Amino acid sequence: MTRVAAIDCGTNSIRLLVADANPETGELVDLDRRMTIVRLGQGVDRTGRLAPEALERTFAACREYAEAIKEHGAERVRFVATSASRDAENRDDFVRGVLDILGVEPEVITGDQEAAFSFTGATKELTGRREGLDKPYLVVDIGGGSTEFVVGDDAVRAARSVDIGCVRMTERHLVGDDGTLTDPPSPAQIEAVREDIAAALDLVARTVPLEEARTLVGLAGSVTTVAALALGLGAYDSTAIHHSRISYERVAELTDWLLTSTHDQRALKPVIHPGRVDVIASGALVLRLIMERTGAREVVVSEHDILDGIAWSIA
Repeated sequence: MTRVAAIDCGTNSIRLLVADANPETGELVDLDRRMTIVRLGQGVDRTGRLAPEALERTFAACREYAEAIKEHGAERVRFVATSASRDAENRDDFVRGVLDILGVEPEVITGDQEAAFSFTGATKELTGRREGLDKPYLVVDIGGGSTEFVVGDDAVRAARSVDIGCVRMTERHLVGDDGTLTDPPSPAQIEAVREDIAAALDLVARTVPLEEARTLVGLAGSVTTVAALALGLGAYDSTAIHHSRISYERVAELTDWLLTSTHDQRALKPVIHPGRVDVIASGALVLRLIMERTGAREVVVSEHDILDGIAWSIA
C-alpha cells in the first residue's frame, strides 16, 4: 500500500482525498475525503481573472488540507487544478499561494488530461463488478467551468472538454445586468443556456463517438446532487448515491423543478449544498441535454471521479 494525497481544485469546489492505494489489486482505501465550496471561478468568465476573495477562500481550504495531509502522513501529494485556473490571467498568484501552503506546485492540466483522470477514477472499479453495465462507457464530468466527455472501454478512446460547467452557464446566462441571479430564470434565459449547451455538444460529437457508448456514467457535484434529489434522501449519503441509476424521466422532472424554483425553495432541500443552490439548475440542464443527445435512458452515478484518478496516477 502507498499512502497518497490527491487534491482537485475546480471552478466551484476544492476536494481532498487521502487514501492507501494498492495498484496490484486495484484497491483504494479512503482515509480522508472532503470537499469545500470555494467558487474559485467567481467572475472568471467575465473578467478573465481570479478574484482576490476567491483566492483567499481557496487558500483557507488549502491550509486545512495541509493539516490533514500531515496528520495522515501521506507519502506523495499531487495537486491538480482545472478549468478556472486554466482561463485566468493571474493564475501565477494562485500557483504561488498553493506552493507556499502545501509545498507542491499545482498542475494546471489540460482538458484532455482532466478527462483521462476522470475516466480512470470512474471506471476502474466498474469492470467485472457490476452487472448490466456494457462497454464502451461514456463518462461525463459536469464541473463548474467545464464538462468533460470521455468514451472508452478499459482505456480512453476519445475525449473532449467544453466550457459548459454549471457556474459558467449560470454566470453567463442567468445573471441580470446588475449582477444578481434571476430567480427563477426567464424562459429566454433558459433557452440561451440550452443553445449554448447544444452548440457545445455539437463540438463534442465531432471528435467523441457519443452514439457508440452503451453506459452513461455521470460524475461530480451536479450529477450527485440530482441523484440525491431523485433518491429522496433526507441527507446527503454518498454510499446510497454511488452507483445508483437515475432514469432520464426523473432527471427531466427534477431539471424542470430546479429551473422554476426559487433560491429559498432549493435551499430547503438538505441534499443541495449551500454552495450549489444557485448553480444546480444549470448543472441539471447540462445532464438532461446530454441524455437527450445520446439517447441514454439512465445515468449511472459515480462518487469516484477525477480525484480518484489523480490518486491512482501517483500510486
